Amino acid sequence: MNRSDAAPVAGCHFRVEIVDGNGHAVELGCAEVVFPALSVHAESQSPHAEEQLVLRRACGTDRLLHDWWAKACRGRAPLRRSVRVTLLAPDQARAVQRWRFRNARPASLLYSPLNALSASVAMESLAIAFDSVEIETGEAAA
Repeated sequence: MNRSDAAPVAGCHFRVEIVDGNGHAVELGCAEVVFPALSVHAESQSPHAEEQLVLRRACGTDRLLHDWWAKACRGRAPLRRSVRVTLLAPDQARAVQRWRFRNARPASLLYSPLNALSASVAMESLAIAFDSVEIETGEAAA
C-alpha cells in the first residue's frame, strides 16, 4: 500500500443504487446514507431485525422509493433487491469502498416536517431491512 491509499476519504462523494434481480441498477441521488451498526452475531453474519440502512434524499417527482414502500405495504413488493452504496475517491472516478446490502426491502418511509417559516428542502427517508451485507475495499470495490 502506498501512502496515498492510506489517506482518509471524505464521505461526501458517493453513489446509491437499487439493483433488481436482473442486475439492472437505478441510481437514487441520495443526499445522506445512515449505516446501521454491523454487529457480529453468534448465529450468523446476518443483522438483527432492528438494524436498518437509511437512505435520505430530497423530495421530488421521482416516486421510486415511495412506490417500492407502497407495494411492500400491500404485500406486493417486487422480489427483494440489493442496495449498493459506493464511496468514491475525491476525483469521483474510482470506487474506494462498496457496501452491498442483500435481500433489501422497505421497512418504513418518513418525510421531513413541512414548515411555512423555513425554506428547507423537503426530504424523504426510507429505512431498509436487509439480510446480509458484503463490504469491498480498494480494487475489489471498483
